[in-house]
Amino acid sequence: MFRCAAIAVVLSTAFSAGAAQKNDVFEIQRGTNISHWLSQSTRRGEETLRWFTEKDVERIAALGFDHIRLPADEEQLWDEAGQKENEAFQLLHDAIGWCQKKNLRVIVDLHILRSHHFNAKEKPLWTDPKAQEQFFALWRALSAELKKYPVALVAYELMNEPVADNAADWNKLVETLVRQIRKDEPHRKIVIGSNKWQSTGTFDQLRIPAGDRDIILSFHFYTPMLITHYKAGWTEVGKYRGPVSYPGQLVAPEEVTQLDPEIARIVKGNNGVYDRERLESLLAKPLALAKQLDLPLYCGEWGALPTTPREVRMQWYRDMRANLEKHGIAWANWDYKGGFGIVGRSGQPDQEFVKVLLGR
Repeated sequence: MFRCAAIAVVLSTAFSAGAAQKNDVFEIQRGTNISHWLSQSTRRGEETLRWFTEKDVERIAALGFDHIRLPADEEQLWDEAGQKENEAFQLLHDAIGWCQKKNLRVIVDLHILRSHHFNAKEKPLWTDPKAQEQFFALWRALSAELKKYPVALVAYELMNEPVADNAADWNKLVETLVRQIRKDEPHRKIVIGSNKWQSTGTFDQLRIPAGDRDIILSFHFYTPMLITHYKAGWTEVGKYRGPVSYPGQLVAPEEVTQLDPEIARIVKGNNGVYDRERLESLLAKPLALAKQLDLPLYCGEWGALPTTPREVRMQWYRDMRANLEKHGIAWANWDYKGGFGIVGRSGQPDQEFVKVLLGR
Protein backbone atom coordinates (compact mmCIF):
# COMPACT_ATOMS: atom_id res chain seq x y z
CA MET A 1 0.00 0.00 0.00
CA PHE A 2 1.42 3.38 -0.97
CA ARG A 3 1.59 6.45 1.19
CA CYS A 4 -2.08 7.49 1.06
CA ALA A 5 -2.70 4.92 3.79
CA ALA A 6 -0.38 6.83 6.09
CA ILE A 7 -3.02 9.43 7.05
CA ALA A 8 -5.50 6.79 8.14
CA VAL A 9 -4.04 6.33 11.61
CA VAL A 10 -4.44 7.85 15.06
CA LEU A 11 -2.32 10.75 16.32
CA SER A 12 0.29 9.65 18.80
CA THR A 13 1.61 13.11 19.64
CA ALA A 14 -0.33 15.35 22.03
CA PHE A 15 -1.33 18.80 20.79
CA SER A 16 0.10 21.90 22.40
CA ALA A 17 -1.13 25.48 22.11
CA GLY A 18 2.33 26.70 21.19
CA ALA A 19 4.78 25.61 18.53
CA ALA A 20 4.38 22.09 17.13
CA GLN A 21 6.78 19.36 18.11
CA LYS A 22 9.05 18.31 15.28
CA ASN A 23 7.39 14.90 15.15
CA ASP A 24 3.85 16.30 15.03
CA VAL A 25 1.98 14.88 12.05
CA PHE A 26 -1.50 15.75 10.77
CA GLU A 27 -3.13 12.34 10.59
CA ILE A 28 -6.79 11.64 9.80
CA GLN A 29 -9.07 8.79 8.94
CA ARG A 30 -12.79 9.50 9.44
CA GLY A 31 -14.36 12.94 9.64
CA THR A 32 -17.52 14.91 9.04
CA ASN A 33 -18.29 18.27 7.40
CA ILE A 34 -19.63 21.11 9.55
CA SER A 35 -21.83 22.60 6.87
CA HIS A 36 -24.21 25.58 7.00
CA TRP A 37 -22.47 27.25 9.93
CA LEU A 38 -19.70 29.50 8.61
CA SER A 39 -20.63 28.64 5.03
CA GLN A 40 -23.77 28.59 2.86
CA SER A 41 -25.88 30.03 5.65
CA THR A 42 -27.84 33.17 6.40
CA ARG A 43 -27.64 32.44 10.13
CA ARG A 44 -25.99 35.16 12.17
CA GLY A 45 -25.71 36.15 15.81
CA GLU A 46 -27.40 33.89 18.37
CA GLU A 47 -28.70 31.54 15.69
CA THR A 48 -25.13 30.89 14.54
CA LEU A 49 -23.98 30.37 18.12
CA ARG A 50 -26.65 27.70 18.65
CA TRP A 51 -26.11 25.85 15.36
CA PHE A 52 -22.73 24.36 16.24
CA THR A 53 -21.31 24.25 19.76
CA GLU A 54 -18.70 22.55 21.90
CA LYS A 55 -21.28 19.86 22.70
CA ASP A 56 -21.40 18.99 19.01
CA VAL A 57 -17.62 18.54 18.97
CA GLU A 58 -17.87 16.32 22.04
CA ARG A 59 -20.53 14.24 20.28
CA ILE A 60 -18.49 13.94 17.09
CA ALA A 61 -15.51 12.67 19.08
CA ALA A 62 -17.67 10.27 21.10
CA LEU A 63 -19.16 8.80 17.91
CA GLY A 64 -15.67 7.85 16.74
CA PHE A 65 -14.66 10.54 14.26
CA ASP A 66 -11.12 11.94 14.36
CA HIS A 67 -11.51 15.22 12.47
CA ILE A 68 -13.86 17.80 11.07
CA ARG A 69 -13.78 19.61 7.75
CA LEU A 70 -14.85 23.18 8.45
CA PRO A 71 -16.16 25.12 5.42
CA ALA A 72 -16.04 28.91 5.73
CA ASP A 73 -17.08 31.51 3.16
CA GLU A 74 -15.35 34.77 2.31
CA GLU A 75 -18.56 36.73 2.90
CA GLN A 76 -18.81 35.44 6.47
CA LEU A 77 -15.16 35.95 7.40
CA TRP A 78 -14.64 39.37 5.76
CA ASP A 79 -17.00 42.23 4.91
CA GLU A 80 -17.06 43.76 1.44
CA ALA A 81 -14.34 46.24 2.44
CA GLY A 82 -12.07 43.34 3.33
CA GLN A 83 -12.29 43.86 7.09
CA LYS A 84 -12.44 40.83 9.37
CA GLU A 85 -15.83 39.84 10.73
CA ASN A 86 -14.70 39.38 14.31
CA GLU A 87 -17.64 37.22 15.37
CA ALA A 88 -17.01 34.71 12.58
CA PHE A 89 -13.29 34.56 13.31
CA GLN A 90 -14.02 34.03 17.00
CA LEU A 91 -16.27 31.10 16.11
CA LEU A 92 -13.53 29.68 13.90
CA HIS A 93 -11.04 29.89 16.76
CA ASP A 94 -13.62 28.47 19.18
CA ALA A 95 -14.19 25.44 16.96
CA ILE A 96 -10.47 24.77 16.67
CA GLY A 97 -10.12 25.07 20.43
CA TRP A 98 -13.00 22.66 21.05
CA CYS A 99 -11.45 20.16 18.67
CA GLN A 100 -8.06 20.54 20.34
CA LYS A 101 -9.64 19.55 23.67
CA LYS A 102 -11.13 16.38 22.16
CA ASN A 103 -8.07 15.40 20.08
CA LEU A 104 -9.85 16.09 16.79
CA ARG A 105 -8.07 17.57 13.79
CA VAL A 106 -9.51 20.42 11.70
CA ILE A 107 -9.41 21.09 7.96
CA VAL A 108 -10.25 24.76 7.39
CA ASP A 109 -11.84 24.92 3.95
CA LEU A 110 -12.23 28.28 2.19
CA HIS A 111 -15.51 27.16 0.67
CA ILE A 112 -17.04 29.98 -1.38
CA LEU A 113 -15.41 33.20 -2.62
CA ARG A 114 -17.22 36.32 -3.72
CA SER A 115 -15.50 35.69 -7.06
CA HIS A 116 -16.23 31.97 -7.19
CA HIS A 117 -19.24 29.84 -6.36
CA PHE A 118 -19.00 26.32 -7.73
CA ASN A 119 -22.53 26.46 -9.21
CA ALA A 120 -22.53 30.08 -10.42
CA LYS A 121 -22.53 30.91 -14.13
CA GLU A 122 -20.14 33.85 -13.70
CA LYS A 123 -16.88 33.18 -11.86
CA PRO A 124 -14.61 36.25 -12.03
CA LEU A 125 -11.82 34.34 -10.29
CA TRP A 126 -10.76 32.85 -13.62
CA THR A 127 -10.76 36.07 -15.65
CA ASP A 128 -10.10 39.00 -13.30
CA PRO A 129 -6.54 39.48 -11.98
CA LYS A 130 -7.93 41.58 -9.11
CA ALA A 131 -10.14 38.67 -8.02
CA GLN A 132 -7.13 36.37 -8.13
CA GLU A 133 -5.05 38.73 -6.01
CA GLN A 134 -7.94 38.97 -3.56
CA PHE A 135 -7.94 35.16 -3.31
CA PHE A 136 -4.23 35.19 -2.52
CA ALA A 137 -4.75 37.97 0.04
CA LEU A 138 -7.47 35.98 1.81
CA TRP A 139 -5.09 33.08 2.29
CA ARG A 140 -2.27 35.33 3.46
CA ALA A 141 -4.68 36.66 6.07
CA LEU A 142 -5.94 33.20 7.05
CA SER A 143 -2.41 31.89 7.36
CA ALA A 144 -1.44 34.83 9.57
CA GLU A 145 -4.50 34.15 11.72
CA LEU A 146 -4.09 30.38 12.03
CA LYS A 147 -0.36 29.73 11.86
CA LYS A 148 -0.13 29.71 15.66
CA TYR A 149 -1.85 26.33 15.70
CA PRO A 150 0.22 23.12 15.56
CA VAL A 151 0.57 21.50 12.15
CA ALA A 152 -0.82 18.35 13.78
CA LEU A 153 -4.08 20.16 14.60
CA VAL A 154 -5.04 22.34 11.62
CA ALA A 155 -4.74 21.89 7.84
CA TYR A 156 -5.76 24.29 5.07
CA GLU A 157 -7.96 23.49 2.07
CA LEU A 158 -7.33 26.13 -0.58
CA MET A 159 -10.83 26.20 -2.07
CA ASN A 160 -13.87 24.00 -2.38
CA GLU A 161 -14.74 22.56 -5.80
CA PRO A 162 -12.93 24.79 -8.30
CA VAL A 163 -14.77 25.02 -11.60
CA ALA A 164 -12.54 26.50 -14.30
CA ASP A 165 -13.06 26.11 -18.03
CA ASN A 166 -9.42 25.08 -18.25
CA ALA A 167 -7.75 23.01 -15.51
CA ALA A 168 -4.51 24.90 -16.15
CA ASP A 169 -6.11 28.06 -14.72
CA TRP A 170 -6.70 26.29 -11.41
CA ASN A 171 -3.24 24.72 -11.43
CA LYS A 172 -1.66 28.18 -11.82
CA LEU A 173 -3.54 29.53 -8.81
CA VAL A 174 -2.55 26.48 -6.78
CA GLU A 175 1.13 27.02 -7.58
CA THR A 176 1.00 30.67 -6.53
CA LEU A 177 -1.01 30.04 -3.36
CA VAL A 178 1.18 27.19 -2.14
CA ARG A 179 4.30 29.26 -2.74
CA GLN A 180 2.88 32.17 -0.72
CA ILE A 181 1.71 30.01 2.20
CA ARG A 182 5.05 28.20 2.33
CA LYS A 183 6.91 31.46 3.06
CA ASP A 184 5.62 31.39 6.65
CA GLU A 185 4.35 27.82 6.98
CA PRO A 186 6.74 25.39 5.32
CA HIS A 187 5.12 22.24 6.74
CA ARG A 188 1.42 23.05 7.09
CA LYS A 189 -0.70 20.40 5.41
CA ILE A 190 -2.47 21.88 2.38
CA VAL A 191 -5.48 20.09 0.89
CA ILE A 192 -5.87 20.49 -2.86
CA GLY A 193 -8.73 19.22 -5.02
CA SER A 194 -9.11 18.71 -8.74
CA ASN A 195 -10.93 20.99 -11.17
CA LYS A 196 -14.64 20.63 -11.98
CA TRP A 197 -16.13 20.12 -8.52
CA GLN A 198 -13.18 18.01 -7.31
CA SER A 199 -14.44 15.15 -9.42
CA THR A 200 -12.51 11.92 -9.82
CA GLY A 201 -12.72 12.23 -13.60
CA THR A 202 -10.50 15.33 -13.75
CA PHE A 203 -7.83 14.14 -11.34
CA ASP A 204 -5.32 13.41 -14.09
CA GLN A 205 -5.38 17.15 -14.97
CA LEU A 206 -4.34 18.28 -11.49
CA ARG A 207 -0.79 19.62 -11.14
CA ILE A 208 0.89 19.97 -7.76
CA PRO A 209 4.06 21.96 -6.93
CA ALA A 210 6.93 19.50 -7.34
CA GLY A 211 8.65 18.16 -4.26
CA ASP A 212 6.12 19.44 -1.69
CA ARG A 213 5.61 16.57 0.78
CA ASP A 214 2.95 18.37 2.84
CA ILE A 215 0.07 18.20 0.41
CA ILE A 216 -3.08 16.08 0.64
CA LEU A 217 -4.90 15.35 -2.62
CA SER A 218 -8.68 15.66 -2.36
CA PHE A 219 -11.70 14.52 -4.37
CA HIS A 220 -15.48 14.53 -3.80
CA PHE A 221 -17.85 11.68 -4.59
CA TYR A 222 -21.60 11.87 -5.26
CA THR A 223 -22.00 9.15 -7.90
CA PRO A 224 -24.53 8.07 -9.10
CA MET A 225 -26.58 11.23 -8.75
CA LEU A 226 -29.87 9.35 -9.19
CA ILE A 227 -29.09 7.78 -5.81
CA THR A 228 -27.15 10.47 -3.95
CA HIS A 229 -29.40 13.37 -5.00
CA TYR A 230 -32.74 11.57 -5.20
CA LYS A 231 -35.51 14.18 -5.13
CA ALA A 232 -32.99 17.00 -4.59
CA GLY A 233 -34.95 20.08 -5.59
CA TRP A 234 -31.87 22.14 -6.51
CA THR A 235 -30.71 19.63 -9.16
CA GLU A 236 -32.05 18.53 -12.50
CA VAL A 237 -31.71 14.87 -11.57
CA GLY A 238 -33.94 15.48 -8.55
CA LYS A 239 -36.93 15.97 -10.85
CA TYR A 240 -37.17 12.19 -11.12
CA ARG A 241 -39.38 10.87 -8.28
CA GLY A 242 -39.92 7.26 -9.34
CA PRO A 243 -38.40 4.06 -7.95
CA VAL A 244 -34.62 3.61 -7.79
CA SER A 245 -32.47 0.58 -7.01
CA TYR A 246 -28.91 -0.06 -5.84
CA PRO A 247 -26.93 -2.21 -6.46
CA GLY A 248 -27.93 -2.98 -10.03
CA GLN A 249 -29.83 -1.01 -12.64
CA LEU A 250 -30.71 2.31 -11.05
CA VAL A 251 -33.99 2.78 -12.90
CA ALA A 252 -35.63 -0.11 -14.72
CA PRO A 253 -36.16 0.38 -18.49
CA GLU A 254 -39.91 -0.16 -18.12
CA GLU A 255 -40.04 2.74 -15.70
CA VAL A 256 -38.24 5.05 -18.13
CA THR A 257 -40.70 4.36 -20.95
CA GLN A 258 -43.56 5.65 -18.80
CA LEU A 259 -41.93 8.97 -17.96
CA ASP A 260 -42.55 12.44 -19.35
CA PRO A 261 -40.03 12.91 -22.21
CA GLU A 262 -38.04 15.57 -20.37
CA ILE A 263 -37.75 13.47 -17.19
CA ALA A 264 -36.92 10.42 -19.31
CA ARG A 265 -34.07 12.37 -20.92
CA ILE A 266 -32.66 13.24 -17.48
CA VAL A 267 -32.92 9.65 -16.27
CA LYS A 268 -31.31 8.22 -19.40
CA GLY A 269 -28.39 10.58 -18.99
CA ASN A 270 -27.76 9.38 -15.44
CA ASN A 271 -28.94 5.77 -15.50
CA GLY A 272 -26.76 2.68 -15.48
CA VAL A 273 -25.72 -0.39 -13.54
CA TYR A 274 -23.84 0.40 -10.32
CA ASP A 275 -22.38 -1.74 -7.59
CA ARG A 276 -19.38 -1.64 -5.27
CA GLU A 277 -16.98 -2.62 -8.05
CA ARG A 278 -18.32 0.08 -10.39
CA LEU A 279 -17.90 2.71 -7.68
CA GLU A 280 -14.39 1.48 -6.96
CA SER A 281 -13.43 1.76 -10.62
CA LEU A 282 -14.21 5.49 -10.50
CA LEU A 283 -11.39 5.97 -7.98
CA ALA A 284 -8.76 4.97 -10.54
CA LYS A 285 -7.51 8.46 -11.44
CA PRO A 286 -7.16 9.75 -7.85
CA LEU A 287 -5.41 6.52 -6.85
CA ALA A 288 -3.06 6.75 -9.82
CA LEU A 289 -2.02 10.34 -9.08
CA ALA A 290 -1.58 9.63 -5.36
CA LYS A 291 0.66 6.70 -6.22
CA GLN A 292 2.63 8.67 -8.81
CA LEU A 293 3.29 11.56 -6.42
CA ASP A 294 3.46 9.42 -3.26
CA LEU A 295 0.97 11.74 -1.55
CA PRO A 296 -2.01 10.96 0.70
CA LEU A 297 -5.54 10.91 -0.70
CA TYR A 298 -8.67 12.33 0.91
CA CYS A 299 -12.37 12.16 0.03
CA GLY A 300 -13.46 15.47 1.51
CA GLU A 301 -17.14 15.09 0.65
CA TRP A 302 -19.40 12.13 -0.07
CA GLY A 303 -23.00 11.47 0.78
CA ALA A 304 -26.54 10.51 -0.21
CA LEU A 305 -29.70 12.33 0.83
CA PRO A 306 -32.17 10.82 3.30
CA THR A 307 -34.84 11.17 0.61
CA THR A 308 -33.16 8.16 -1.03
CA PRO A 309 -34.93 4.90 -0.12
CA ARG A 310 -33.44 3.78 3.18
CA GLU A 311 -31.88 0.44 2.24
CA VAL A 312 -30.60 1.79 -1.08
CA ARG A 313 -28.97 4.66 0.78
CA MET A 314 -27.42 2.47 3.47
CA GLN A 315 -26.00 0.00 0.92
CA TRP A 316 -24.42 2.82 -1.08
CA TYR A 317 -22.75 4.06 2.11
CA ARG A 318 -21.55 0.56 3.01
CA ASP A 319 -19.97 0.10 -0.40
CA MET A 320 -18.40 3.56 -0.54
CA ARG A 321 -16.93 3.27 2.95
CA ALA A 322 -15.54 -0.16 2.13
CA ASN A 323 -13.90 1.14 -1.05
CA LEU A 324 -12.37 4.17 0.65
CA GLU A 325 -11.00 2.14 3.51
CA LYS A 326 -9.75 -0.63 1.22
CA HIS A 327 -7.47 1.92 -0.43
CA GLY A 328 -6.49 3.76 2.74
CA ILE A 329 -8.35 6.92 1.73
CA ALA A 330 -9.26 9.21 4.61
CA TRP A 331 -12.70 10.79 4.35
CA ALA A 332 -15.25 13.28 5.68
CA ASN A 333 -18.91 12.63 4.96
CA TRP A 334 -21.21 15.44 3.88
CA ASP A 335 -22.44 16.33 6.40
CA TYR A 336 -22.86 16.44 10.19
CA LYS A 337 -26.03 18.47 10.62
CA GLY A 338 -27.28 19.54 7.20
CA GLY A 339 -29.46 18.03 4.50
CA PHE A 340 -27.42 14.82 4.29
CA GLY A 341 -26.75 14.80 8.02
CA ILE A 342 -25.78 12.36 10.68
CA VAL A 343 -27.94 14.46 13.02
CA GLY A 344 -31.54 14.79 11.89
CA ARG A 345 -34.37 17.18 12.71
CA SER A 346 -34.77 15.55 16.11
CA GLY A 347 -31.34 16.86 17.05
CA GLN A 348 -30.11 13.33 17.67
CA PRO A 349 -27.76 11.17 15.58
CA ASP A 350 -29.25 8.50 13.33
CA GLN A 351 -27.64 5.56 15.13
CA GLU A 352 -28.14 3.04 12.32
CA PHE A 353 -26.58 5.47 9.87
CA VAL A 354 -23.64 6.06 12.21
CA LYS A 355 -23.04 2.30 12.46
CA VAL A 356 -23.08 1.93 8.66
CA LEU A 357 -20.88 4.99 8.17
CA LEU A 358 -18.26 3.81 10.65
CA GLY A 359 -18.46 0.13 9.75
CA ARG A 360 -19.71 -1.11 13.09
